[in-house]
Amino acid sequence: MDQGMQVALKEAVEQTLVQAQMPGAAIAICIEGKPSLAMGVGHQDLSQTIPLSTDASFYIYSVTKSLIAAAVLRQVSAGCLGLDTPIQDYWSDFPVATPITLRQILSHSSGLPDYGGLPAYNEAVKTTPSAPWSPEAFLEVASNRGLLFDPGQGWSYSNIGYLALKLLLEKVTEQSMQGYLDELFFVPLGLKRTFVAASLDDVTGLTPGYTSIFGDELEDMSQRYHPGWVSHGVVVSTAAELATMMHALITGHILDLTLVEQMAQPIHSLGSHPPLQNVGCGLGLFVDTASPYGRVAGHNGGGPGYSIAAFHFSALAGRSATIAAATNKEGDNVGVDVVYALARVLAQA
Repeated sequence: MDQGMQVALKEAVEQTLVQAQMPGAAIAICIEGKPSLAMGVGHQDLSQTIPLSTDASFYIYSVTKSLIAAAVLRQVSAGCLGLDTPIQDYWSDFPVATPITLRQILSHSSGLPDYGGLPAYNEAVKTTPSAPWSPEAFLEVASNRGLLFDPGQGWSYSNIGYLALKLLLEKVTEQSMQGYLDELFFVPLGLKRTFVAASLDDVTGLTPGYTSIFGDELEDMSQRYHPGWVSHGVVVSTAAELATMMHALITGHILDLTLVEQMAQPIHSLGSHPPLQNVGCGLGLFVDTASPYGRVAGHNGGGPGYSIAAFHFSALAGRSATIAAATNKEGDNVGVDVVYALARVLAQA
């Protein structure tokens, strides 16, 4: 990538960061499958004295769901799981009795509730950030609240659904989440900075991430917010390794392309969510079905301290590109805004 293009891309990110009042972002771009750019833009600290490193590590938050979904599809291809089989067939004491298929859980059309809006959850994160709820406590939310709608008859984003898939995968594969993602993604792709975080001891290398969940002032959450608060498990990665994973997944290097097509087939339409024109929810992937950049598929993630996104664009100036971005302050889909700012520059090349 020539110097002029690098400058244009950096300026686009800087403008987005200023608008969102973000300290910095790490970005990575793969073009036609080849790593083309990895860069830290802005700063690691709020006082803007330390440049943000290119290889800064972040929680990728809900982009982890795409990896879990791929692991489920791998077990489907092996004949160990069925997409249209109720989870109760594999898990006899699942906390909800109504039959719910794996396809419905993957696509957030299961009716399973979530916990993000619960006062008890938010108070616990604020007051005891280093002591997360157990998986059983998260699942108890589902048993106590019941289904929001009959499975397949609506759409509602559910972290609890993906917790159920994580636990099911551990049962079926007889491996930890680290184990089955090592086997599927991390080892084959040669990723050195990507892993499943299980404790605060695991994440001493996280880049500072700024949040206001603890009080009125922005504070660094990286050594306070336990990864167990992400109920379905959370992967730590860099922008470059995240782009590598999303590229490999979308282009058929992890799963057979027929399975990728199922992941990218919208089950439910969420309408316009700029900069995405028409968002469809598939199986662990969001797809922009009205994009000017060909088919766009990927996932975003957000939580205390970080805003993350990784998307594959099939046609940017006639080339495919995978773009990942991670900001070091929480924000409403700012990671997506950074990705699209980069996409617009590449499309005009």
